[in-house]
Amino acid sequence: MESPGGEKIRRDGRQEEYDMEKINIMVVDDSYETRSNIKQLLSFSKNIKVAAEAGSGEEAIMLANEMKPDVILMDINMPGIDGIKATEEISLNVPDSVVIIMSVQGETEYIRKAMAAGARDYLCKPFSGDELTGTIIRTFENEMRRREKIAPMAAKEEIRSRVITVFSTKGGVGKTTIASNLAVSIARSAKKRVALLDLDLQFGDVAIMLNVSVKNTISDLVKEFGQLDESIVEDYLVTHFSGVRVLPAPVKPEYAEYITANHVEKIISILRESYNYIIIDTSASFHETVLTSLDMSDKILVISTLDLPTIKNIKSGLDVMETLNYPQEKVHVVLNKASEQFGIRFRDFEDVLHKQIWSYVPEDSQTVVTSANKGFPFVMTRTETKVAKAIIDMGNELMMELEGGPGKKSPLRKLFG
Repeated sequence: MESPGGEKIRRDGRQEEYDMEKINIMVVDDSYETRSNIKQLLSFSKNIKVAAEAGSGEEAIMLANEMKPDVILMDINMPGIDGIKATEEISLNVPDSVVIIMSVQGETEYIRKAMAAGARDYLCKPFSGDELTGTIIRTFENEMRRREKIAPMAAKEEIRSRVITVFSTKGGVGKTTIASNLAVSIARSAKKRVALLDLDLQFGDVAIMLNVSVKNTISDLVKEFGQLDESIVEDYLVTHFSGVRVLPAPVKPEYAEYITANHVEKIISILRESYNYIIIDTSASFHETVLTSLDMSDKILVISTLDLPTIKNIKSGLDVMETLNYPQEKVHVVLNKASEQFGIRFRDFEDVLHKQIWSYVPEDSQTVVTSANKGFPFVMTRTETKVAKAIIDMGNELMMELEGGPGKKSPLRKLFG
């Protein structure tokens, strides 16, 4: 809140005027004594001014939105909304404020959680005045340098981005195969900028499927959550030789727990600024991260095969999407390994789901498995095969629907049916 004279008014009624020559700090700790000690330590610095203080995570979030301090010193252990949750909320809504976590715990686990929430540094209590002021100044100056680096970037032409999520409620149906080859097909045939996001956070295989070298993954990216922007995200994407840019899944299943729906929403939003198409591979669940990608998608490809357990799960998944009020035209059913030789007819499949099959991908285990083992997408190396033509046709029709309105069904789709 701001008075007519330009002073910032604190929630306790006292006025704090921002000094533009100093780093304005908010101290957040549920202990009044701790806040007083920190203010005392910082009072000796000519470069730092304590402009606000808060005794809880809830109050910190409110004050951060009102005052937008340069740096927030955030205690990790507080009743109600703790420092981690408050940091995540502030990083989302007040990205210009730099958060430094304070805690008596110095274990790697706490540091990792703090960084994943958006904190830029971590201070272990007790700390000296020199250590405190040095950390604040260093962290703030690093942030200023980062902003200066990205400020001169010329404004780009606005990109109309489309998000396509490849999803199933059953594993082993070929989601990753279809997502990977679909991304490569669109990138090559339409000369579009395509990003491929692996949201199968525990057991993602996109990197293996495309044989790309993984240095950093989405779990590394979210450690910079509070400062995420286009330039940072680009640093974590791996380039496939087809031109597709890949954000791999974590290398260890346990890292998945550090990635939240907020992370996924922000990453997709940033990718939409630079890429014509964002293809997302997901896990076979309605986890919050998957739901976020489904909500943000322009099209959802629900992958199924013709076996009863899969059909049962796909029916349940479609019922959930209907409950979520997804438009019918947003959800397409894709039948993978399409063949009636195992006793279930396509028409019976459609009757059970109460939805038409949008696309058929024929069975071709030799092409698919060989492609996966060699790490070369079959839409590039085996374009003459029916399975490759089906994926290429699928990509073309998706682009037609998303950019030029619903198109005529391709003869290939009819053939494979």
